Amino acid sequence: MKKPSSRAQKIMVAATTPVAVIAAGALVYQASYAAFTGQTRNSGNEWSTGSVRLTDDDNGQARFRVANMLPGDSETKCIKVTADASVPSTVKGFTINPVTSVQGLENRLLITIVAGNGGTFADCTGFTALADANNGVIVSDAPLSMVSQKNTFETALGGWDVPAGVSNRTYQITWEFDTTGMSQAQIDQLQGAKTGVDIQWEMRTTES
Repeated sequence: MKKPSSRAQKIMVAATTPVAVIAAGALVYQASYAAFTGQTRNSGNEWSTGSVRLTDDDNGQARFRVANMLPGDSETKCIKVTADASVPSTVKGFTINPVTSVQGLENRLLITIVAGNGGTFADCTGFTALADANNGVIVSDAPLSMVSQKNTFETALGGWDVPAGVSNRTYQITWEFDTTGMSQAQIDQLQGAKTGVDIQWEMRTTES
């Protein structure tokens, strides 16, 4: 058999080399594909804020509008506060916009505030005070002048821990025009006096 020339041998080597490279590449690919793998994923991350909403049933009306008050007069009324929160919160009540009188009527007007359930702005019927004295009686027979000093959320009297969801609480408020221990001349000096205050409830999310 005639031996191929050196030129033919070079052509044959050049033709077979790419095939060898391709074959070797296929072996490497198959070896890589057969390796062990593992994956895990934490999907759907997002952030949204909580919300709080506080309302009452007064329909924009003042709780007390008292004219021609006389010594010894007293009155009790209620207001229901509704908290709607998506996160645990705290509700507190405090005073704003105090009106002081020259005669000092705010010192003779005694205020009692009791927290409980039942009753509405229109009618206190069915109101039941909370059994817990710390949360039930918020203030008892305190002069309006003292109550008016509790004028921020931080200094507010009482506190209502609200869980996530909708909750109600009724506040029974009583005032009394007390002239105990006063002389007739001192009582007469209170004629024509006027005082007042707004009671505001505020809800804040509980610190974690």
